[in-house]
Amino acid sequence: MPRTRLYRHGELVSENFPPEDISDYLPEDGATVWLDMCAPTEADLALIGEELGLHELAMEDAVHAHQRPKLDRYESHCYLTAYAVRFDPESCQLTADEVGVFVTPRAVVTVRPDEGLDIDDVVARWDESKHLAASGVGFLVHGLLDYVVDSHFDAVQALDGNIEDLEDMVFAEQPDNTDMQRQALTLRRSLVTLRRVVLPMREVVNTLMRREHGIVDEAITPYFQDVYDHVLRASEWTESLRDLVTTIRETQLNIQSTRLNLIMKKVTGWAAIIAVPTAITGFYGQNVPYPGSGQPWGFWVSAMSILLLSGGLYLLFKRRDWL
Repeated sequence: MPRTRLYRHGELVSENFPPEDISDYLPEDGATVWLDMCAPTEADLALIGEELGLHELAMEDAVHAHQRPKLDRYESHCYLTAYAVRFDPESCQLTADEVGVFVTPRAVVTVRPDEGLDIDDVVARWDESKHLAASGVGFLVHGLLDYVVDSHFDAVQALDGNIEDLEDMVFAEQPDNTDMQRQALTLRRSLVTLRRVVLPMREVVNTLMRREHGIVDEAITPYFQDVYDHVLRASEWTESLRDLVTTIRETQLNIQSTRLNLIMKKVTGWAAIIAVPTAITGFYGQNVPYPGSGQPWGFWVSAMSILLLSGGLYLLFKRRDWL
């Protein structure tokens, strides 16, 4: 069901009234209306569009999900697209929840394709900062963006923790390379998704704060600047984590290569040692007369040669750290 709210001069005066009454409240002095629609049909949006004078292109973007984060400016209103995110530390999967926002001089309409974005948390933020409600639509937009950007920050923090665990796995004595590679690729994919929704928010918030749009007044400007600062920090943190995952992956490959070289070095050293008795016993196994053939001292010469040469090679390889 659609949710509605009516603020008048910064005070909440009505809630959950029928959307059809919005046009009756808008002409009132100091009135600000909020309407939330979850998975609306084209007919639902068309009805609201007629009442608020929404542009057909903006309504088309609201119906078709998976828009990029943006702020479009039309003659009578703005249309904003943003994504809140949720990160699951167990599966390392990131989920992005889209919300479209129509911002008119006296009304804010939020459109959600599904229940992924928790609108109750947004309403709770409005209730916690009701002293800013006198700023009208700027107050409503700030609460929504503050919730969205905080979800970005929470996801970045959780990703940072998982990447630290991945670093510990790289230097483990017996690492599970398959699990490590899976986690690294999943984290990288999540960071790519997060980057796509975080980076454009810098331009979105910065554009909203421009005076010509008439959305942000002087009273709420510092709060939008705080949101913008959080956007910058989340963006920089996301970029650094993306580079860190790449570095971890390269380090893992270098460690695997080093371990493989060490194994090959040891195998080659032992193969050289084993080649000595093979050569000597092969020489003494010839079916032709040779010095010591058929004599006990010939056996002892071959045995001592094997022990001395093999021992010498072992000590030489050990001294050079080949074994």
